[in-house]
Amino acid sequence: MKITKAVIPAAGFGTRMLPATKSMPKELLPIVDKPSIQYIVEEAVAAGIEDIFIITSRAKVAMEDHFDYSPEVERKLLASGNEATAQMLRDISDMANIRFVRQKEQKGLGHAVYCVKNMIGDGQFAVLLGDDLMRSNVPVIGQLISDAERFSCSVVGVKEVSEEAVQKYCTLEIVPVEERLFEVKSMIEKPKKEQIMSLYSILGRYVLPSEIFTILETLPTGHGGEIQLTDALGILCKKEKMLARDFLGKRYDCGNPAGYLEAVLDFAKEHPLTASMLREYVKNFAE
Repeated sequence: MKITKAVIPAAGFGTRMLPATKSMPKELLPIVDKPSIQYIVEEAVAAGIEDIFIITSRAKVAMEDHFDYSPEVERKLLASGNEATAQMLRDISDMANIRFVRQKEQKGLGHAVYCVKNMIGDGQFAVLLGDDLMRSNVPVIGQLISDAERFSCSVVGVKEVSEEAVQKYCTLEIVPVEERLFEVKSMIEKPKKEQIMSLYSILGRYVLPSEIFTILETLPTGHGGEIQLTDALGILCKKEKMLARDFLGKRYDCGNPAGYLEAVLDFAKEHPLTASMLREYVKNFAE
């Protein structure tokens, strides 16, 4: 069955990026000339996703405005003969069926995903975290979708990280299936050092079955007093087959200043408007 629906949880407070995110959603902070959330939507669309549900909160109405039409700006651009830019703005709104779902309380990632239960229906769907920006020749979520459709099971996107990082994310017990692909046997959210099973962690991309909602519905709160998606996945992988794809591409955690800056620099050095300037600046800076 073709996977055409995706969820982007983007309702967090953005506390790691304060004060920049005091009144501006962190997902709208620009990566050169485009907000990070747009890159994530474009990744989903490039992988064949048609319906996208973005989980927001009361402080993030500006995100809805970004994906809406801008008739006044478009008219101004058209009047000045700038048809290409006007069309580019229109394309942002038309690239997929984008809907916004309000998470009334921030109760964790598992709760955010559960908010779209009645909109997903049966079958598999993709999840792309709003903080995690990916850079890859083949869309990262597309790599997971390919595995999910081939093996008819859930798939999580993983990378091998440091021992320090794995304690901030999660650890997986895995068995190799083929190159860069593993079967998941169990997982622990934010493990203590003695609980680490491997240095592979889930990093922001998932393809899940609708059965995950049944688990989330009765799942008790976990780490931080929140409903943890990882806890639900730990139950799911015991019930049915789950794969972990060591995806091709680089991941940026744009929810913290260091990851955000790294993303800006990496994207800027390839962007036609900034590449030559950045290289010259860095060269002069080094001298």
